Order: sequence, then structure tokens, then C-alpha cells
Amino acid sequence: MTKMTYVNALDTAINFLNENIQYGDDFSATVEKLEALKVQLEKRHSGERKPTKVQKENESLKEDIFAYISENGAKRATEVAIYFGISGQKASALLKQIVESGRFEKYTEKRVTYFRVAEGC
Repeated sequence: MTKMTYVNALDTAINFLNENIQYGDDFSATVEKLEALKVQLEKRHSGERKPTKVQKENESLKEDIFAYISENGAKRATEVAIYFGISGQKASALLKQIVESGRFEKYTEKRVTYFRVAEGC
């Protein structure tokens, strides 16, 4: 049995109402509203979301962090946090994202983790 989603439920309701339109009942306005709602739900769940204000700020901050480490060499997350006036958690999260994008690499020296520009960047 397939999981009933809101889109599936709207499809069922639209089909039911369309069948009853054939028998003389006019549900066209209701069908129109349900179809518009279905489009909104499909768009919401399609991954076509605009970035939030914080996500935009973080992208800008990641570029600044990249420039900072490019110019000044390898740094620890704590040094990045202090330099940019952000929490250690936020610095670590942003550095991790930059590593995952392939622009930074992290390495450990004497149990201390550093971040540097990846080769080729």
C-alpha cells in the first residue's frame, strides 16, 4: 500500500469532484482551488526553495573565511571563530561545509585540527 500524502489526497479529491461534475454538480471552483493547492505542495517539496537570510549570510561568511585562510595559511576553528566574532560551533560547521565542498582540507597535528586550502583551489 502506498503512503497517502497530501498530494495523493488532493488527487483523489480532484478526481472524485471531476467525476461528479459529469453528473451535473458544479465543483469547478473547488477543483480549481484544490489544483492550485496541489501545485503549491509539489513546489514546496521539490527542493526549489530560496535560501534563507541566514543561509545567504553564511555563504558570504564562508567566502570570507576562504579568503582569510587563503591569505593567512592554515587555521584552527577557534582562530576563525575569534577572527570573525562567531561561535566556535558556527565556525566548525562552516569549515566542515567548506571541507565537504572540496575547497578546504583538514589535518591534525599534535592532536590539533587545522584547516587549509585544498590543493588545486
